[in-house]
Amino acid sequence: MALPHDSNETSYLLPPNNEDWGGQTIPDFVYGQKDLTAEGIQWPRNAPGIPDALPQSPFDAALCSAWKQRVELGLFRYRLRELQTQILPGAVGFVAQLNVERGVQRRPPQTIKSVRQAFDPVQFNFNKIRPGEVLFRLHREPDLPGTLLQEDILVVINVSPLEWGHVLLVPEPARQLPQRLLPGALRAGIEAVLLSLHPGFRVGFNSLGGLASVNHLHLHGYYLAHRLPVEQAPSEPLDPGGHLHLLQDLPAPGFLFYTRGPGPDLESLISRVCRATDYLTDHEIAHNLFVTRGAPPGKTSPSSALTGVRVILWARKSSFGIKDGEAFNVALCELAGHLPVKTSQDFSSLTEAAAVALIQDCRLPPSQAEEVQAALVALMSQEEQ
Repeated sequence: MALPHDSNETSYLLPPNNEDWGGQTIPDFVYGQKDLTAEGIQWPRNAPGIPDALPQSPFDAALCSAWKQRVELGLFRYRLRELQTQILPGAVGFVAQLNVERGVQRRPPQTIKSVRQAFDPVQFNFNKIRPGEVLFRLHREPDLPGTLLQEDILVVINVSPLEWGHVLLVPEPARQLPQRLLPGALRAGIEAVLLSLHPGFRVGFNSLGGLASVNHLHLHGYYLAHRLPVEQAPSEPLDPGGHLHLLQDLPAPGFLFYTRGPGPDLESLISRVCRATDYLTDHEIAHNLFVTRGAPPGKTSPSSALTGVRVILWARKSSFGIKDGEAFNVALCELAGHLPVKTSQDFSSLTEAAAVALIQDCRLPPSQAEEVQAALVALMSQEEQ
């Protein structure tokens, strides 16, 4: 049974005196397979604006209470308030949000020159964060598949949050892993989505060259109380086994992997996704990944049920550094349909056509996109042999 229950939620809160934070043991959030909810999570008719307006799992309660306390303690670069939000008129259904503070106050990205760049201990990394920024450690009980690959994952606040509850999932920072997706990190990300009862808790990964700003292995997780296009976009199968699909009805087509939940199917998905990201990294191709509850592959509709977990992978042009003159930068959430906009002027004038153009500018040239698709299909076929 996941911990904490109501009686010990306060174990995730910091003591009042900040001089005691450094000596405090990082609390464990222990969970097992029975705590992963694969089905029955749907959007209410009127989606609430904040996570605690919906039923909470122990994971949601721990994350939200600890995150809120860090807000009150002033550990973020800015105090995130309710963000002005609009659904852009048009067929896509972009969710645009005005987040001026993140555009101005976030930490400048590191100098990245390669998707395969090695970890540099001199640069900022998650061994240098303040003790109070760590909320808890995710610890899987041995009843779950993949126990031999188990590793603890730190759940850390993102001090420049996109939205409520924005955290980073960081595998064992002392290992000094570069920003290259590994099976244990992806498993933790998918299981975090399954630990939450909120349909809008999503997880994602940016590669180097895909707008990762820190070259130290981490995933993003955050709440967004809005449906996104990727949840139910229709797809076409690409391989005979039906393991790899293509989401086409998006500004940037993505590769879709799907699982109904924990068990052998999930472990197979993790293996397939990481083989794909390994190929992209080895071939110096930047990429972004997004994990969300969603409909199964195939023909879907806006009313399709969220029966499992979708993992969407985009191969894209490399982008090193931030382009300050654009309304938004294209990374994991923008490709999924969530657009954090930097200025009031851009927010008020942004159209679906302009957003689509920015996103499509990051797509690979057609010949390279076809080459990547053929390579990933071949990788999936090798698994079947």
